[in-house]
Amino acid sequence: MAKSKKTIKPKVKTKPKAKAKSIKAKAERAKRAITKHAAPQVALQYIPWHTVHLEDLNPLLQRQFVVGQEIMLARVLLKKGCIVPLHSHHNEQLTYILDGALKFWIDGQEIVVNAGETLCIPANMPHKAEALEDTIDLDVFTPPRADWINKTDQYLRGQR
Repeated sequence: MAKSKKTIKPKVKTKPKAKAKSIKAKAERAKRAITKHAAPQVALQYIPWHTVHLEDLNPLLQRQFVVGQEIMLARVLLKKGCIVPLHSHHNEQLTYILDGALKFWIDGQEIVVNAGETLCIPANMPHKAEALEDTIDLDVFTPPRADWINKTDQYLRGQR
């Protein structure tokens, strides 16, 4: 009996250049996919406060704000006796007092925040404030306050 010979095909090796091109092509496709679905790049902003509109909300309350992509900075000017009524919002808030003092009613406590001090208010926590003296405060919100941007913040407008 004659043995049949099997033909063995040699394994074809991928050329290193072809493999490198394949990896590079995949990387380029991945980069295009990420770029296609990524948020548009936001431009750097340099904004002096004197160029930002000072909005009069009521006789005792004024504010200015600057909005980034995921954050907002507000400069709030409160005359002594100004009341910010009880409210809450889904935004996390950091309040830093530049000058003056604010008394907060928050989480069952009364907290006085003086110049140079900060209060971190979690999202959805009801709070109220009163200016104990003329006060300048910086508030940082994330995400930005849509009600302030759209001017639908009636709880601040026209009240003392």
